[in-house]
Amino acid sequence: MEKWSLMTITVLLALTVRWTVSLGSYSGAGKPPMYGDYEAQRHWQEITYNLPIRQWYFNTSDNNLLYWGLDYPPLTAYHSLVCAYVAKLINPDWIALHTSRGYESQPHKLFMRTTVFVADLLVYIPAVILYCFSLKETSTKKKASIWGVCIALCILLYPGLILIDHGHFQYPLSLGFALWGVLCLSYDWDLLGSVAFCLALNYKQMELYHSLPFFCYLLGKCFKKGLKGKGSALLIKIAGIVVASFAVCWLPFCTDMEQIMQVLRRLFPIDRGFSIRSVANIWCSLSVLIKIKNIVSPQTQLKLSFAVTFLSVLPTCIKLTVQPSLRGFKFALVSCALSFFLFSFQVHEKSILLVSVPVCLIVNEIPFMATWFLLVSTFSMLPLLLKDGLLLAYAVTMPAFLSACVASFSIFEKTSAEDLQLKPFSLSLKGYMSWFKSFPKIVRSLFLLSVTLMGVLSLLSAAVHPPQRLPHLFPVSVSIISCLHFLLFLVYFNVVILWDSKNSKSQKKIS
Repeated sequence: MEKWSLMTITVLLALTVRWTVSLGSYSGAGKPPMYGDYEAQRHWQEITYNLPIRQWYFNTSDNNLLYWGLDYPPLTAYHSLVCAYVAKLINPDWIALHTSRGYESQPHKLFMRTTVFVADLLVYIPAVILYCFSLKETSTKKKASIWGVCIALCILLYPGLILIDHGHFQYPLSLGFALWGVLCLSYDWDLLGSVAFCLALNYKQMELYHSLPFFCYLLGKCFKKGLKGKGSALLIKIAGIVVASFAVCWLPFCTDMEQIMQVLRRLFPIDRGFSIRSVANIWCSLSVLIKIKNIVSPQTQLKLSFAVTFLSVLPTCIKLTVQPSLRGFKFALVSCALSFFLFSFQVHEKSILLVSVPVCLIVNEIPFMATWFLLVSTFSMLPLLLKDGLLLAYAVTMPAFLSACVASFSIFEKTSAEDLQLKPFSLSLKGYMSWFKSFPKIVRSLFLLSVTLMGVLSLLSAAVHPPQRLPHLFPVSVSIISCLHFLLFLVYFNVVILWDSKNSKSQKKIS
């Protein structure tokens, strides 16, 4: 009873923070001609309600694809249609074809914010709560009744997701469905987990960041059961449920091949080349020194990014397929998503959330490194947050999250090689690296230096005008510093995965 009471308080706190953040300005408010992501979501409601399905992804006189044309999979369009029906009942002007472009009013803002709030409440937050209750208590300093509550508090107060979903304006559905997929696999509900992840992938194509760990984990389980017995049956069932899930989502677009190809072209616009935004990945950081977009063609850029990404995820995927375990699966979600963010094609600042949510799932296992990563991930989106007028929300939620993690996990006491899951690695280097004895002190010092650097750069970005000759000095600095952090984190997570002897042991089922 105490556990449920504490969890209820935690959820109410999380909802209060989300609603408070949503009361601020929204992305692109009063900034024609495109207005921002808020207008994109509203415009998709306008298009899906007023036009037949066959025109949703095509450029027509009623659907100018250069003005926030749909570029997400069918499930996003269906969700927009559902929201549009509700909007029509309240005020038809909100989704009137053509005339509603750039619509701004307080009632409409309240409606749109409520739709995100409801999506969070129905999909993402329940998945977080059930996931936290499924975990076994591992702390000797806290009661078992509040262990899951502490984890849920930290996950639900993660500022990056709050600021993007409720400040910048995004829906948490793809990440929520992916989390439901992880939860189902935790209980060995492999078919339900596959359906949940298919929903995530059909809501946003960026869920491809998580596709390889799901594929390799399930394939590894089939191998483990034996492909001549139960394994082959499980593989056939999973393949069947995946095909059926995609067929249901894509059925209205399967009238002809041109429809399918047009949707795919909208989802994967390879002709754009590498992103030129201030994204904390390797390509944007390198562009400060080498203008890759000016040297090689978009097709070559695509091949280069594919090759580097593939090589980066290969060791983790092989390990997970050969030694499938739930623990290895969760760490692989982090490692593979981070590789995709750092090296893949057409990356957005918000894509770091695809790494951050899996990191939230292991915050109880490596609280110090998880907290550090989640702080850096939010910092990496600072230029976008400043653009949306979210400085105050950023300045409040970051310390609040850090305080919650310190109070819940005593993170500064969890910096030994064993606490950081580096004991097997340190033993393999015994006699070669004597500095492992002072490792906890080094790690804590680096963390404090990192947090100080992020704080100083945040203040400079918000309060100081950059030199006229270097107008993008602060956004570029944020991107490069964040990228260096992420590269170090990628090395760290791969070391944990590849040297983890626990992955070779059979995992106990979560009860």
